[in-house]
Amino acid sequence: MLLEAKKITKRFPGVLAVDNVDFEVYENEIVSLVGENGAGKSTLIKVLTGTLKPDSGEIYVNGEKVSYHSPLDAFKRGISVIHQELNLCENLTVSENIFLAHELVRGKKKALYSLVDEKTMRRKAQELLDMIGARFSPNTYVSDLTTAQRQMVEICKALVKEPKVIFMDEPTSSLTVEETRRLFEIIKRLKERGISIVFVSHKLEEVKEISDRVVVMRDGKRVGELRKEEIDVDTIIRLMVGRDVEYFPHGIETTPGEVVLEVKNLSWKNRVKNVSFQLRKGEVLGFAGLVGAGRTETMLLVFGVNQKDSGEIYVRGKKVEINTPMDAIRLGIGLIPEDRKLQGLVLKMTVKDNVVLPSLKRLSKKGFILNEGEEEKVSEEYVRKLSIKTPSVYQIVENLSGGNQQKVVLAKWLALNADILIFDEPTRGIDVATKAEIHRMIRELAAQGKSIIMISSELPEILNLSDRIVVMWEGEITAVLDNRERKVTQEEIMYYASGQRKQNRGDIR
Repeated sequence: MLLEAKKITKRFPGVLAVDNVDFEVYENEIVSLVGENGAGKSTLIKVLTGTLKPDSGEIYVNGEKVSYHSPLDAFKRGISVIHQELNLCENLTVSENIFLAHELVRGKKKALYSLVDEKTMRRKAQELLDMIGARFSPNTYVSDLTTAQRQMVEICKALVKEPKVIFMDEPTSSLTVEETRRLFEIIKRLKERGISIVFVSHKLEEVKEISDRVVVMRDGKRVGELRKEEIDVDTIIRLMVGRDVEYFPHGIETTPGEVVLEVKNLSWKNRVKNVSFQLRKGEVLGFAGLVGAGRTETMLLVFGVNQKDSGEIYVRGKKVEINTPMDAIRLGIGLIPEDRKLQGLVLKMTVKDNVVLPSLKRLSKKGFILNEGEEEKVSEEYVRKLSIKTPSVYQIVENLSGGNQQKVVLAKWLALNADILIFDEPTRGIDVATKAEIHRMIRELAAQGKSIIMISSELPEILNLSDRIVVMWEGEITAVLDNRERKVTQEEIMYYASGQRKQNRGDIR
């Protein structure tokens, strides 16, 4: 056994985050650690990798009892961690990032004057890049890398001291299907070299595919373990949530009506090329494609964040000019963005302030005097309707879980009564039970007559929620697929997402 934790307990004020948990990592295995947000996974990882000290319990590395004083202690003992939020210096090269705080020097390391051995660092960085199959130079600046390439740099950082265990926290959250496949190949290659992986993810299909073993946590406790032959998504969900959960809703029928949004030949900076589509009332229109396909860029044009170079937009049959988000908001369009923390919320403000922000003029007395009572009433109504878990509407939104933050973003557009809602990666980084809630909300909103555009890199999400699916590749639409009978396949989407074009373009709208 490489790593063993016995009866780990960690408390924070008012919260028992980890409750008497045992956890183990064996040689040459990929073990997944799963649970809802707040289940205690992150706290346990921080204890096992030296960021937090446990209140009680014992940790053993290679059979030896240890006590960490810092993450460096764990790192020296062969325990590495790759966090969900990549921790790289963009202004440094790949090799400089890989050896950051572990620089190789010429001569004696503790000499009064030591020179960094950049040549050896570059050579060893290249060896690490070759080992995981990366195809970029150690001299490349991190700022010039894609998200998937940056993930590879993080893996190389973790490999510097020849670790025995690597913790990977949500490593695929920002990766495409193809990039995830490559990452899994790297993980399997690391396992073959004797490195064990602790894989943490909300994407349960990935957990099923990659894991030799799954450990499940709920409410700070370890509640179950599944061996390779026992791993099943429904079983994992049942252990995580404590009950059966309908992951994708069934029986919520929509009846698409008249066209509410039409885009004709929209183009922008060679990243959106002559894009045309229609959105109908009561419809969920899914947008699929690889990263860089132009899906988000298209929606940022529709919402007025960027200004189109050419093309036309029609809302309810009337040609409109959308040059700012305020123009879009006035037309009843709302955007639930990919990065809710950066683009969707004001994190230091309260739930109430975020919910009413787009509606201030309507809720204010005479259009400019704040009406605190009405704001509180409206925000409480949508906290109740969307089951947002918060002590009160005066809670700072930064303190909410990712899933509840996402609901706050949705609440502000529902409070405004927006008719057209654009969801960009609506369940990224959200636990399974909240995902199921968001899935149901999307279908219910469409059934109530809202018009939904949904961008998602999770193909099961696209296939199970969309009435029609627009597939994009390098800024262009390659196919529009009728999915009302849920017969479109992942293979079909990937075929068009790789640049192949649908011969019959009659359904392009």
